[in-house]
Amino acid sequence: MLTDSERSRYARHLVLPEIGEAGQRKLRSASVFIVGAGGLGSPVAMYLAAAGVGRIGLADFDRVDSSNLQRQILYGESSVGKRKLDAARERLGDLNPHVRVETFNEALSSRNALQLLEPYDVVVDGTDNFPTRYLVNDACALLGKPNVYGSVYRFEGQASVFDTRRGPCYRCLYPEPPPAHLVPSCAEGGVLGVLPGIIGTIQAAEAIKLIADVGEPLIGRLLMFDALAMSFRTVRLAKNAECRLCGPKRTIRELIDYEEFCNPVNELDITASELSERISRGDKMVLVDVREPHEWDGGHLELAMHIPLQQVPARATEIPADAEIIMICRSGGRSARAQQFLMSNGYKKVKNLAGGMLGWKKDVDSSVTVR
Repeated sequence: MLTDSERSRYARHLVLPEIGEAGQRKLRSASVFIVGAGGLGSPVAMYLAAAGVGRIGLADFDRVDSSNLQRQILYGESSVGKRKLDAARERLGDLNPHVRVETFNEALSSRNALQLLEPYDVVVDGTDNFPTRYLVNDACALLGKPNVYGSVYRFEGQASVFDTRRGPCYRCLYPEPPPAHLVPSCAEGGVLGVLPGIIGTIQAAEAIKLIADVGEPLIGRLLMFDALAMSFRTVRLAKNAECRLCGPKRTIRELIDYEEFCNPVNELDITASELSERISRGDKMVLVDVREPHEWDGGHLELAMHIPLQQVPARATEIPADAEIIMICRSGGRSARAQQFLMSNGYKKVKNLAGGMLGWKKDVDSSVTVR
């Protein structure tokens, strides 16, 4: 039975015949794991907490930066510099003290994903990169759990529910993740501030529908939103009989290190750990950070020089051609393009920081801010 306090709080749910007290008790008994407490994870967490989902898990390992405030509504000025999970727990506790919030200050990986997701009923994907997106999808398929998917870029967003028990998985749509350097990030291309709110709210609605068993979830459908045209359209998705994860002849039976798959290290790359060791030794290198000024201002390596990617052709003469050069960006994509440009123009010793500043934050210095 609901308490008097709960009946008062959820009064607008209780008058909905599709939910009522029975549905509200389902929400109270349910658990949802949200991967990422950023643009998508913020509205998802807030609306699920407001709706009375009994247990919410949040995984993130970042700190709040001022550039987050344009779209990550869990946070305010007082949150800048704090761990996202600390600020999120405080905000969600204030929003609904009846909800239990569990936080995991770590990156999801092939080593911990199954263990973290298994205790929860529904998983919501609030990630912004392909390695984690495929990891979440594969872990949910292996565990038999619904994956409420969302993604945003510039003015466009997508949402779906991937549940291999009743429909396709993300790999049925996109069988393999693309190389990271071919995919621009939101930091490179930008994102309209309200867009994660629109898509995240849709994800929250889908999670609530799954828990309360009402309506028609987005299983087998991909919802696409264009903010400039203010239009929605839906595409039907079918299971791919050749899917290596959920098809009849599946070959994927365990998780892999997707970061390494999307960002393969080769002889033209240097890892964050290797670069840190060489800096400590005092090796002579020229570090070139090609991120945008607001990203550079957020945090950068002390020895690096700053030349935004679009300025590299015009300012290439500032980079000594006979030096060993290390190109740096947020995740390794833009710096790879800059590396290719320099090498095509006669530079011989140019390496790319694999994983970029995100890799540096993950493997060397977790305190650095990466915008």
